[in-house]
Amino acid sequence: MAATFLVIGLGRFGTSLALKLMDSGSEVMVIDNDEEAVNHIAPHVTQAKIGDCMDEEVLRSLDPSSFDFCFVCISDNFQSSLEITSLLKEMGAPMVVSKADKDLHARLLLKIGADEVVFPERDMAARTAMRFSVNGALEYIELAPGYAIFELDVPDHWAGQTLIDLDIRKRWNVNVIGRKEDGAILPIDAGFHFKADTHILVAGRPDDVSKMTK
Repeated sequence: MAATFLVIGLGRFGTSLALKLMDSGSEVMVIDNDEEAVNHIAPHVTQAKIGDCMDEEVLRSLDPSSFDFCFVCISDNFQSSLEITSLLKEMGAPMVVSKADKDLHARLLLKIGADEVVFPERDMAARTAMRFSVNGALEYIELAPGYAIFELDVPDHWAGQTLIDLDIRKRWNVNVIGRKEDGAILPIDAGFHFKADTHILVAGRPDDVSKMTK
């Protein structure tokens, strides 16, 4: 059964989030008091409503407890974000994730009931910095502080060589965990011969991956 999401606020983050959730096969309801924003996204989500969630009756009519996740994506009015987060928990929402721009805002949101807080702009800045600081990085997923998975273009001098030839784990303390072809992730064995256009997935410390690609 598909996960269900309620997205409150259709700024840039809320809109992008709702569309990505739909792409993953989820059921998504969105709500905003901006009629134009709601009408624009309505054909692309499960359900779209015009309304002000600062109005307790409007929020209650959405039945927050019926959604697996509720996202509060309001960025231009922190007081509204606080109140809506608190109301969602009072109404039985099982998981409330709220957007924050400052550490102080995050602490307050957590204190009044948010289960998690996200920093979209900060996270995107970190991802962008990491991608461009590691030569050939196409994608980056942080698994834990100081440890990540990277999708990389194979360095040119790897062409025709194998994992055994390159001895990657011993030389750079980096694990090659797969390769990517036509959007699919495939296994890779020690005897696989790299080609110039091979995309690989590696896991390791960012500084070790950076040394390897240089």
